[in-house]
Amino acid sequence: LTCFSGEEGAAKVPQLISHTQHQRMEGYTLSQSQPEAAAGGFILCCECGTKIPPNPAAMCAVCIRSRIDITEGIPKSGNLFFCRNCERYLSPPSAWVKAALESRELLALCLKRLKGLNKVRLVDAGFVWTEPHSKRIKAKLTVQKEVFADTILQQVFIVEYVVQNQMCPSCHRTEAKDTWNAVVQVRQKVKHKRTFFHLEQMIIKHNQHTLTVGIKSLPDGIDFFFASDRDAKRFEEFLTAVVPIRSKTSEQLISHDIHTNVFNFKYTHSVEIVPVCRDDVVCLPASVARYYGCINPISIVYNIGTSIHVLDPFTLQTAEISNFNYWKTPFRALASSDQLTEFTVLDIEPVRAANGQPITFKKYMLAEATVARVRDMGVNDATFVVRTHLGHVLHPGDNAFGVDLTTANYNDDNAEKLKLDAIPQVILVKKSYTDKRRPYQKRNWKLKFLAKEEEMTSRREEEAAEKDMETYIQELEENPDLRSTVNIYRDPAAQSAPSDVGDDELKVNVDEMLEDFADMDLDDAGAEPEQEHEGMDTN
Repeated sequence: LTCFSGEEGAAKVPQLISHTQHQRMEGYTLSQSQPEAAAGGFILCCECGTKIPPNPAAMCAVCIRSRIDITEGIPKSGNLFFCRNCERYLSPPSAWVKAALESRELLALCLKRLKGLNKVRLVDAGFVWTEPHSKRIKAKLTVQKEVFADTILQQVFIVEYVVQNQMCPSCHRTEAKDTWNAVVQVRQKVKHKRTFFHLEQMIIKHNQHTLTVGIKSLPDGIDFFFASDRDAKRFEEFLTAVVPIRSKTSEQLISHDIHTNVFNFKYTHSVEIVPVCRDDVVCLPASVARYYGCINPISIVYNIGTSIHVLDPFTLQTAEISNFNYWKTPFRALASSDQLTEFTVLDIEPVRAANGQPITFKKYMLAEATVARVRDMGVNDATFVVRTHLGHVLHPGDNAFGVDLTTANYNDDNAEKLKLDAIPQVILVKKSYTDKRRPYQKRNWKLKFLAKEEEMTSRREEEAAEKDMETYIQELEENPDLRSTVNIYRDPAAQSAPSDVGDDELKVNVDEMLEDFADMDLDDAGAEPEQEHEGMDTN
């Protein structure tokens, strides 16, 4: 016998079920099969005497309904437990799932909490609209069951659920202080914090902060606290995918139950980021320079992802130093980006190959420039002729930041082993936009940052952090590739402000900005935690 729902379903399958008649009243549908129905005969109901088509029960639908209730044993009300902090529902016995109102996930959760559904056949299920703030969820169910031989009764009923607030264990641990089980301590042995500013933006973009129960900012790094060691390991894997690091793990025994042999540990993951950053001038060890094609030991770090990318500014030769090879033979920066000297470009000419074409690598072009220190202009006539990789952006009259090795005082074992004629006088690192920025600049975009617990610092450390933040924002303006790795938000309060800079090279296009919603939740559960991550340019 084919089951159906109501007159509409019956009209669709008359050719499939011969000798069948239907009776429907007040949510019930009765299906029966008799040869007399085909002949057009009628009988009287054995209970009320109503004239009905013949059926095995010899009763009308009203009398069958008065005697049989197929929904008996199925509760018509229930409770759902909802955590207001993380907006998840309890899925017994202990799982918490995220489900939107009137979603498939919520409907499955409601049906799972109903007992007795295995005794009937569920035909249809859906939601009945209720006020979102009413704390009531109504589900409309259609079930079928065979009550007599060749007689199937179909019934529609509504189950009402009351939504009760209950804090999940994860949020409970978050509300309680110092109840973490694992911590990831991220450190970098440099004098600035620009790397951590960029790492914070990468964490926000990839939603890696959602499982943390606390974040603490320290003068030399950031601590991330987690409720379980599994979440801490997942976060450590994310760091490995975006920046060269080395790590070690330690554990501390907190308690031990001798009856159940259960141990309670707290885990600490110490993560150290490589102490070199983008735009740093480094002196490679002799063994490393030979391993990577006898590259010039004095090179510039032009990018850092999962490995360190160095560039010889005099030949445009490059090398990609893997994370493993770096920690096998580590080296430090000969001069960082905050130790650069500003130069003025007096003249510049591209260096051409034998075929007459300029020598280029990606966006860089090899050129020969005549430069002078900005502080020496009008004081003396000291000039320097240098080769540089910035031929694609520098023009006569422009300024550039570089390392003045004639006056630099550096303490590096690798550099001391070089011959004096192998050390250049000046190395240009990047173009300077100091003269093109307007004072008291106003930007029409902004960044978002994690809610961190700040450790008490001195006034000098606060000023240094503000200076590093401004330097990082300026680097975002100057480098479109760096901007593509972070989320930049439109600032509605500054939409009417004038342009912050006087050069088109430093303007952030509107299509690069995201809309800033005041109630936007960064904890987006739809993001894939195992997705492939972009390489990070550390600053």
